[in-house]
Parts: sequence; structure tokens; C-alpha cells
Amino acid sequence: MNRLVIALLGSVLYSGASMAQKQTYFTNPVIRGDVADPSIIRIDDTYYVTGTSSEWAPYYPVFTSKDLVNWKQTGHVFEQQPEWTKSSFWAPEWYYHNGKVYVYYTARKKSNNTSYIGVATSDSPTGKFKDHGPIVEFGTEAIDAFILEDKGDLYISWKAYGLDNRPIELLASKLTPDGLKLTGKPFSLLRDDERAGMEGQHWFKKNGYYYLIYAINGCCGPNSDYAVAVARSKKLEGPYEKYEGNPILHGSDEIQSIGHGTLTTTPDGRMFYLCHAYSEGSDFFLGRQPHLQELRFGEDNWPYFVTGEYARLTGPMPFADCVQEPITGFFDNFADSDLRPEWSWNYPYSNVQTKIEAGRLWLSGSPKPECKTGEALCLRPASSGYTLDAGITNQNGSWKGITFYGDNSYYIAYGPVGDRLQIKLVREGKEQQLADLPLPCMALHLRMQVKEGLPYQFAWSKDGKQWTPVNHGLSEEAIRSLIRWDRVARPGLYHEGDEKEPAVFEYCSLSYQ
Repeated sequence: MNRLVIALLGSVLYSGASMAQKQTYFTNPVIRGDVADPSIIRIDDTYYVTGTSSEWAPYYPVFTSKDLVNWKQTGHVFEQQPEWTKSSFWAPEWYYHNGKVYVYYTARKKSNNTSYIGVATSDSPTGKFKDHGPIVEFGTEAIDAFILEDKGDLYISWKAYGLDNRPIELLASKLTPDGLKLTGKPFSLLRDDERAGMEGQHWFKKNGYYYLIYAINGCCGPNSDYAVAVARSKKLEGPYEKYEGNPILHGSDEIQSIGHGTLTTTPDGRMFYLCHAYSEGSDFFLGRQPHLQELRFGEDNWPYFVTGEYARLTGPMPFADCVQEPITGFFDNFADSDLRPEWSWNYPYSNVQTKIEAGRLWLSGSPKPECKTGEALCLRPASSGYTLDAGITNQNGSWKGITFYGDNSYYIAYGPVGDRLQIKLVREGKEQQLADLPLPCMALHLRMQVKEGLPYQFAWSKDGKQWTPVNHGLSEEAIRSLIRWDRVARPGLYHEGDEKEPAVFEYCSLSYQ
């Protein structure tokens, strides 16, 4: 109890210091937008993060930082889908060993639609990864890998039995020296006898103990109560003792549903836990965003967070003289030959084709079998209030324009088709036309304004300066029905129709309110 009081007082002091001394603190989330299950490593003086990409391609976004609070997306683990996988690209986990970078990742297998753990390697976290296929194929589910090196041997842990009637267990197995195969018989580290939920473990050794920091309770959705717990053992194989004061970190009036992360250290030995959480208020529908929390150990060799057991938006800056940069907008005039890494697309529903040439983006493709949706090329929003602008330069029979896209059953598309300018709503897979007017001109600027996570206004312009609104006639309640926690809607560009009749864009911008 004394430790908790001290931690809470420390939180207040840090908050007070932030008013007097600018940038002695940072503000969460440190990475904006939907990046669940973050995994972090440090190599020399650079930090790298990857996380769940779910049903968006490319697969597993990669971010880099020098200071833990300012991050830049630099690419993805996979530009192409690994051959054995079908969908559900969840919970990747970095590991750095003998100068080589490993990523152990969860995906559904094509042959049986079961989630297993694969492994890929590269010379660099930002390099091209070679996939080695599935490494853990266990029961009805094997997810959430984590690697521990102990006495020169490698071990992998994972969550098992999540879809069985039996209690969830965190299992482990020894790996071959190259880290690419299991060897020996799997053994149990910890079991969820309380049936509360258990996943997303970070397994490490410190002060003569083996520790498991893991997530408990429900992970997702408006009523989720995700939290962080800890257990320890003197022996690698256990038995592991759960801390009687669990959870050591849970949500607050600022942050909801926090957990599933990994630890990293600064060069001076400070420990930081990067995990995901929802924001309170309208930013909830940005999804599960990465939050940074500093971790320390007490005299009893149990860990605690410096801001106390309740997750906080602010914390002490990891490095002196660090300045956290504000949210900036996005602008792409397609001057590069390749798509920028911020773009993602709806791979389960359509075969997306893009080409950049002469400062223009050509977007087209074809729907997957039994899908009716078009191609959505989208951005991960950093705030629930923003304006999306795009310039269209061509006219044909295809739908082309901008979108607010959840999945093939929930989205809004706005743009020209033939000689008409239209808005359509797709909800529960059913299409509804909201606006239909003559096309003002062939080259057209389109605008969608989003407030508190809801698209509330559409407009067009001939010159990008004078804007004419287009009435969609939807109530706020009807628009809100598009917003679902499990399919975070993303703004972006849209094409639907013959792949030989593409949409051609000259620019796209995302500006924040």
C-alpha cells in the first residue's frame, strides 16, 4: 500500500512538473492510431515497434524511434502475404539474436482456418523478411508468441486453449539454436484457473526470478476491462506464483482497457512497457493505440508502474532534452515511385492494384469471390477529428472517390461514377444511395469531414478553394451504426468497377482539427 501511495504521489508531482517545466513529461498514446499488441525491441540506440495489422495489408506495420515517444512508420514486416496464411495477422513479436532479427507472428492457416504462430527472419527490423512458415501448430489455437533466452538456450511461449472448454494456459517449449523449430515437449507456465482471460505475455529473468507480465480480462470492445498482471518463479518451468496485488495496471478515467505489451530498456537500465489501450471519449474508435508506461521493481522484487496501478496519459520523459512532436497531417502528391508506408488496403475483400506514374496514382482491382466491395486504399487516422481531401483527374464508368471504410459490409463511398456524383452507404452489406447529382466537372476535388469519429459533411470543388456541400440526409444515429470497435473505420481512396477503368488521383491529404 505504501508503494502505491508513493507511486500515485509521484504521478501528481510529475503532472505538476509538466506545468512548470515543459517537456519533462510525454503524453500517450505515443503511436497514434490502431496498432494493437505492440512489440518493441532496442538495437543499439534505435527502438523498433511492430503490431497487429488484422485484416489490412501490408502486414505488421514497422515504426522506428530514438526516444520512445516520437515514432515514424518506415514500412512493414511483410509486403506480400506469407504463402501459408489466410487472414488475422495478429500479435507479432520481435526477437534479436546473433545479429539477426526474428519476428514470430500469429495468422490463420489456409488449410484449416486455425491460428498458428509463424516465424520470419531478416538482417534488420526495416529489411526484407524471409518467411519460414509455421513454427507452433498446437490444438485449436496457438497465438501470442514470446521468446526467452536462458543460459544460452532459446524458449518460446504462447497462449493455448483459448477456444477450448479447458482453462487458458501459457505454454512454452525449447527451440532449436536457430530459433526456427520446437524441440522437446511443451510445458505449462501458467493456467487461467479463474477463467478471467490470459494472454500477451512478456517472459523475462531479473533479480533471480523468472517473470511473466501478461494481460487479463476482456481485451476488446466498449465494455472491455483489460489489465496487466504478473507472476514469478525461481525456476524457468515454474511453478509460477501470481502476485496477490494483481492487476498491477488497469484502466482509469483517462485510458480504458490496457494490456498486451512488451518491455524495453533505455541504455541506463530504465524499463518501459509498451502496450495497447483505448482512449476515452470519441478517440475510442481510433482503436487500440500504443501506450508507454515506466516499470520499476520494489524491494520485494515485484514490479510496479511509476504512475501507480491506474494507467495515465502522461509520464516522465524517457530521455532528457526530448521534445514530443505534435500530431501532423498527411499529404501525398504521389511524387515517389512506390506507395508510402502509411497506406493500407482491404486485402480480404479485393485484389488491389496500384500504380504511381507522373505524379498520379492509379487505383483499381477486382473483388474476391463472394465479395461485392471495391478497392479501399486507406490511412490510419491519428485523431477522431479530421478532413480528408483528394483530387480525381479522370472520368469513366467505375466508382472512384473517397471512403470511410470499416469492411466490405460497413462503409461510405463518395465520388463520381460516369457523369454522376454520388454518395452511397453500405451497412450490414446492404447498399443505400444517399446522393445523386450531375458531375460538376471531370477533374474534381472531393472532401469528407469527420468529427468525433463520424463523417458529417461531404463537399466538392473545381479548384480546391471554393467548396460546395453535398447533403447526405443521414442522421447521426445512422452514421454511428457504421462505427464498430472490431473494424476500426479508416478514411481513404476508393475504386469499384472494371479493373481496366481505374480511378486516377493527383493528391490525397489528411488534416487534423
